[in-house]
Amino acid sequence: MIIGYEGQFVDYYDIHCRAQHVPQVIIRMEFVTPHGLKKADNPLFVGILANTMLSTVPGVSGAGPSAAKTLLTPVLDAELITNGAITSMPVRPNTPTGCPTPATITRAVMELLELSPLFVNAGLVHTPTVPCLDLYGSGGEDPRYSDAMPAANDIFLKGESLGRLLSRYSDLLVLGECVPGGTTTALCVLRALGYPARVSSSYAKNPVGIKEEIWETVKARAGSFNPEHPLEIVRITGDPMMAAAAGIVSGSKGNVLLAGGTQMLAVAAVLKAMGKEVPGIAMTCYVRNDPGADITSTGQAIGAKIFSVDPGFGEIGHPGLARYCIGEVKEGMGAGGAMFLASLQGFTPERIRHQILSTVSRYH
Repeated sequence: MIIGYEGQFVDYYDIHCRAQHVPQVIIRMEFVTPHGLKKADNPLFVGILANTMLSTVPGVSGAGPSAAKTLLTPVLDAELITNGAITSMPVRPNTPTGCPTPATITRAVMELLELSPLFVNAGLVHTPTVPCLDLYGSGGEDPRYSDAMPAANDIFLKGESLGRLLSRYSDLLVLGECVPGGTTTALCVLRALGYPARVSSSYAKNPVGIKEEIWETVKARAGSFNPEHPLEIVRITGDPMMAAAAGIVSGSKGNVLLAGGTQMLAVAAVLKAMGKEVPGIAMTCYVRNDPGADITSTGQAIGAKIFSVDPGFGEIGHPGLARYCIGEVKEGMGAGGAMFLASLQGFTPERIRHQILSTVSRYH
């Protein structure tokens, strides 16, 4: 069974941020959009880690201190969430502007829920520093020059096996991801499947021109796409996370919730094209209501039921978290889905916010 419910939302560009020296707005959302879901008996958060070489294209991804170092981000995020600190490199989990990475939010929620997350290596360039289930994939190539995922079908099948296994032990799988550059592969996959999608970005100013130029180059190289063969599209222009996540959902015999923004919309679109049941998707309000993307309309076209979480970062008293309100970072590493899970498990918005503030304050 795939869980999902169409929630209601309002525009988030009214969040109070004056104290943090960002444009003034006022919060008018509930913590989570309405849903009819029940508390899980044994939830499991699964973080799918992967790379695409598109993240090394200057200007594509803000998920790292430089384009080249974005390839390290999934490894470091998993290390932070697992251990509570990054010890393999002398770095802090903040953007150059002081905005805490989504991994710090996910870490906070895992502590609150007393959950041990499971990480899956779907295809990384660098070896993980924490234990991971390995699907023995490779990092995704740059689809402008060659097929991005030659082993897409193999990774999907391994994901199916993993989904069957995990659903024996958990009644709710929450699938998050960390793939720098993944909104660009998501754009390419959604467009190739026939959706006129616009996608979000970790940057406050979405590099739309760069992404559109990449899509046009990929389209010219591929010649044509057949939406009836979605794994072929993932092979041509996707990334390892997409194949792995689609496989896990397909193989699972229990409840599944995708945690993320436009990247998880691409996973949902692949599943729909395969004739599979489409999961619900949980995300932050900051990505759902991004005016540079069209999350809601694309989700409706796919048939994906969307939940969103408004953590009220503009009023939480942390200048870095307040930057989420002006479109920086927005979402990642399943942060929105993790907060949604905490709410589902009975924690109040105040308790969740306190835990997040306490956790991110450790890294300053």
